[in-house]
Amino acid sequence: MAGIKALVGLSFSGAIGLTFLLLGCGLEQYGVYWPLFVLFFYILSPIPIFISRRLSDDDSSSNACRELAYFLTTGIVVSSFGLPIVLARTTTIQWGACGLVMTGNAVIFFTILGFFLVFGGGDDFSWEQW
Repeated sequence: MAGIKALVGLSFSGAIGLTFLLLGCGLEQYGVYWPLFVLFFYILSPIPIFISRRLSDDDSSSNACRELAYFLTTGIVVSSFGLPIVLARTTTIQWGACGLVMTGNAVIFFTILGFFLVFGGGDDFSWEQW
């Protein structure tokens, strides 16, 4: 039952994050949808972690594959926060939209982190159940 509650909570927080993102797109007078490009970062961010968990079997504290995956994931997350700032500096979007998109980024990435903490940490976890 705890897994269902966690899944519902993660779904709710993901919906809140996407709401902030869409509010950032709708803040403009005519609806500029440039901030939706951060969706690519949402999709790309967990991929290095999935690959490193699949390739590395040992649970040692220092693993080169896992460290590279953390580095790539950090780069993707930082790029996701940098894109709205670049768009706001070039006056493609307004600064209010930038703030809403960055708030949505924080909520979505905490949701992704929550998924890894809740569903990815146990030894009995298997990808076949998905």
